[in-house]
Amino acid sequence: MDLASVVAPLRAEAERANERRLLTLSGDRTAGLDAAAAAVATLGDDADLTVVTAREGVSWAERLDPAHASRLLGTTRDAVVLDAHAGVSANVLGRVVGAVDGGGLLVLVTPPLDDWPGRRDDADERLAVPPFTVSDVTGRFRRRLVDLLYAHPGVAVVDVDAGRVERDGLTDPPPARPRSTPTTPTDAAFPDAAYRACLTADQAEALAALERLRDPDAAVVVEADRGRGKSATAGLAAGCLAAEGRDVLVTAPAYRNAAEVFDRAAALFDALDVAVERDDDGRRLSTASGRVRFRDPAAVVDSLGVGAEGDAPDALIVDEAAALPVRRLEAFLDGPAVAFVTTVHGYEGAGRGFDVRFRDRLAASDRAVTDVRLDDPIRYAAGDPVEVWAFRALLLDARPAVDQVVAGATPADATYRALDPETLLADEHRLREAFGLLVLAHYRTEPDDLARLLDAPNLTCRALLVDGHVAAVALLAREGGLPASRREAMYEGARVRGNMIPDVLTSQLRDLEAGQPVGYRVLRIATHHALRSAGFGTRLLSACHDEFDDEVDWFGVGYGATPRLVRFWERNGYRTIHCSTTRNAASGEHSAVMLRPTGPDGEVLHDRHARRFSRRMRDGLGDALRSLDPDVARAVLRATDAAPAPDLSPHEWRVVAAAAFGPGLYDAAPGAFADLALAHLTDPDVDLSPRAERLLVRKPLQGWSWERVAADLDYVSTRECMRALGAAYRPLVERYGTDVARAERRRYE
Repeated sequence: MDLASVVAPLRAEAERANERRLLTLSGDRTAGLDAAAAAVATLGDDADLTVVTAREGVSWAERLDPAHASRLLGTTRDAVVLDAHAGVSANVLGRVVGAVDGGGLLVLVTPPLDDWPGRRDDADERLAVPPFTVSDVTGRFRRRLVDLLYAHPGVAVVDVDAGRVERDGLTDPPPARPRSTPTTPTDAAFPDAAYRACLTADQAEALAALERLRDPDAAVVVEADRGRGKSATAGLAAGCLAAEGRDVLVTAPAYRNAAEVFDRAAALFDALDVAVERDDDGRRLSTASGRVRFRDPAAVVDSLGVGAEGDAPDALIVDEAAALPVRRLEAFLDGPAVAFVTTVHGYEGAGRGFDVRFRDRLAASDRAVTDVRLDDPIRYAAGDPVEVWAFRALLLDARPAVDQVVAGATPADATYRALDPETLLADEHRLREAFGLLVLAHYRTEPDDLARLLDAPNLTCRALLVDGHVAAVALLAREGGLPASRREAMYEGARVRGNMIPDVLTSQLRDLEAGQPVGYRVLRIATHHALRSAGFGTRLLSACHDEFDDEVDWFGVGYGATPRLVRFWERNGYRTIHCSTTRNAASGEHSAVMLRPTGPDGEVLHDRHARRFSRRMRDGLGDALRSLDPDVARAVLRATDAAPAPDLSPHEWRVVAAAAFGPGLYDAAPGAFADLALAHLTDPDVDLSPRAERLLVRKPLQGWSWERVAADLDYVSTRECMRALGAAYRPLVERYGTDVARAERRRYE
């Protein structure tokens, strides 16, 4: 077989149409890599090549380990070779596809395609969640890939063992159409050089929208698929603002996501002949009067938009905004003019989730919001077959059912169905609807989640269907049932994949037996946005409980706690057993773990940890949880079944009663006030206002100063705050008080 006779026409039509092509080389690994080297050699000595492989000894191109494939983000290559013999990660595949430039080749080196789905590799090892083994993992995701390799336009398939061309991948496309021509608006505030740097009319339109960042009350949302130049446009806007003498703060999930912003800003400074200093790590560009600088999202949130040197920036640019938690995005609204620049589809984050979760809050803010979208690709032509193949293979553009087909339905109209992987694999439409909803359930859903859905032996998917369309979906992960040796290893610090709740209870909370009972953790649950707050989530959970209660010891959930979410899970029978002392790096929230026992072993596990949780919260709120939102504290405490009975000494009762009804002082027995506050918040039988309960959290439990509490809860003075605390304790003394407390009260009647 003359491989050049396959590659030459494939590349010729790719160059003519400014598209990419996918070359699949199946068979022996060594033969496949040798063929890949021969294929990319036809690109010439000056071609920019990368081989993504865990195998050492590749000398004919830059070698990149799959674990570091994210380094290709924002870069372009004439060809990328992906060695899939050790296992194909959907995340890695998604990362490398976007790096290939128009006219270039993506080369996929695979085992024989007929055998590939049935083989077991490193990717399968990652899906083998204990107590399951790699033999329990299926190959459905690879089977789907193979089917699409044979079916999709622009994909050539060569059997290197047999020397046979199975598909030539030719599509006979028309020549590439010229890009839309960018123009400078007649009333542009940014310099003409910035608009001349735009490559498409889309970019120029987005740049014009970003001029609104000169208004401190503005918010601009820029959305695009990958490869449309959104980060470059943001960089041009940042450079224009800094050239005017403004201070521009840039944030993103990681600096690598925003590197293009800085590169484009620096290039614009050169075009404008503006002197600039760039620090050693490239994260700050300083002109004579302005600057562009990077900060991590958590640092921006903590300072509420205040810059690293303690001065507020003039504008904030958030790149890959959909990959950040809504809590953090909301905090950015308290700062200066802000631009949210985000990928609509892709593993960086779910643009649809950004729309559903954050858009309403943005609209409700006092910001003047401008929306703009970039559709024209820059690195390759619109309709590029490799992009279309990647979107379909990884479901990057999966969407729920359109609103009209489910709108107005009630939970009674829905049918409960098992969505087993074989059913989903055979029904592309239902797979896209279900996965589209799962994307919405978590802001950071990634392509690897598709492989887990289809292949992981510990996952179970259930749904509610309305007229055949997915209205709500739940993904359950089976956990526990671990042998004694595994539990011992967890207790001694070993990490165990896919067993989040047993891992937390064992390694962090020191419960050696927590991994023995078997449970289902609700990994994701989502309701179609047209049906939210209508009871579909509760109906779906109830159906899951009815189906599986007899099979497991518990149902559980772990999530970033907000008052609304805690109330949802509490209403469905779940009770708090843990609240993390640190914020989750991804969600920005303190994580709550809740259990719903279904059998005797689950009851014992729950009761043991519920008792420990209430005691732990009494001390933790005054220590590691001193900054926990009081409404989150109220919610997680209310949702526990272990309410401690206050055990105060006669002296402590006299102090509390005197402070509630007379001249007593809080400082005479602060621990007694904390015990009573905890008793009420875990079993709020007495009717206290939310503000009074927040006061119980902030002062007795978290130990904030009177001045800080008064400011936080909007009391006019510390004296008013003290009086309010005394008033909050009157009904608590009446409910829990002893004869000593009642006698003390009578002194002041």
